[in-house]
Amino acid sequence: MSETEILHQNEDQLTKLIIYDVFTPPVACRIYAYASLASYEALRHQNPKYVSLTQQLNGFDASPEPQKGKKYNYTLAATKAFFTVVRKVTFSVDSLKNYEDRVYASFKDQMDDSTYARSVAYGEQVAKVVLKRANADNYLQTRGKPKFLGSNDPGKWHPTPPDYLDGVEYCWGTMHTFVLDNSEQFAPPPPPKFSTDKNSIYFKQNLDVYNQTKNLTQDQKDIAKYWDDNPFVLQHSGHMIFANKKITPGGHWIGITEIACKKTHADALKTAQAYALTSVAMFDAFTCCWQEKYKSAYIRPVTVINDKIDRSWEPMLQTPPFPEYPSGHSTITRSAAVMLTHLFGDNFNFQDTSDLKYIGMKRNFKSFVQAADEASISRFYGGIHYRNSVDVGAEQGKKVSEYMLGKLKLEQ
Repeated sequence: MSETEILHQNEDQLTKLIIYDVFTPPVACRIYAYASLASYEALRHQNPKYVSLTQQLNGFDASPEPQKGKKYNYTLAATKAFFTVVRKVTFSVDSLKNYEDRVYASFKDQMDDSTYARSVAYGEQVAKVVLKRANADNYLQTRGKPKFLGSNDPGKWHPTPPDYLDGVEYCWGTMHTFVLDNSEQFAPPPPPKFSTDKNSIYFKQNLDVYNQTKNLTQDQKDIAKYWDDNPFVLQHSGHMIFANKKITPGGHWIGITEIACKKTHADALKTAQAYALTSVAMFDAFTCCWQEKYKSAYIRPVTVINDKIDRSWEPMLQTPPFPEYPSGHSTITRSAAVMLTHLFGDNFNFQDTSDLKYIGMKRNFKSFVQAADEASISRFYGGIHYRNSVDVGAEQGKKVSEYMLGKLKLEQ
């Protein structure tokens, strides 16, 4: 395999593991971010024009430097750094063993023992710095918290059908951001206030969802299905319940990053940088979004529509188990799209095959922003978000990445 293909295969292996372990979307982006940062930081010494990212992010120690005058294989170092991090932040690491063994064996066949050992050791040193930051980002403190079951107060979120699961990752807003000062830096305005008045904005937005889902075109149905990316969907058959494992929203955009790199024949360093920047952007966007979700704890359309409009109505998509405002898909997809547009240009035509192996669908886009806009509106078509919430989420994600790009130096 070429250098770049190894990096792509590494990310693909991680995506498979994330799907298998059913990580929540925010946690999945955390995994992608730390692993991709480790890969980039180990590889960047291959070309002096590329600068450290971790030195510009919040909370990282100084990145280790390779020994001057010594020979390294930086792709091997990047691979070792990547999987050293992955093994500490995921569960089913045994599934990686065969792949890792093959990759390391192929490197060993190409170089002398001292270069191999030195490169592996350097990758481990980089991973150690990245993992130190991961261990101090407040993730461990968010585990084992009491369940979030919402409230029965008017307009407030509480568990939704069909499975009435507790709220997912309700402490995620306390995570330490990578670039932003904190998770409230780009807090959106509050959502429309609860009202029993049928002429109110609050009630009309529910009618909009209801009427839209009653009159979906086939293309709108396809859009909703294509961008679902919900790892929590449970299927019911009689007394049996089974899960359909799917790619996460972040995983979908990691896939789009791979497509962009391959289409532009990006070299290994540009590829590693693209994975790192895109995943970091999505992580900070998720943190901002989740802070507002549990601050406003806004009710989902299915709860209001079943109670006030049509007791038998069901959304096309299964409602994810967390508050409604703003739309997480809208926030993180726009953050990814802004980052990728900066790296690869606007008017970037591509065929998105990221989800082909999972749901058998692919779609064509004229730009990353067009893809993000479609992902955003898909939540409205699917009946799980209000139109205002998808628009607000997209604006929040845009602000996150624009701020990052204004703050980070990417090259010498």
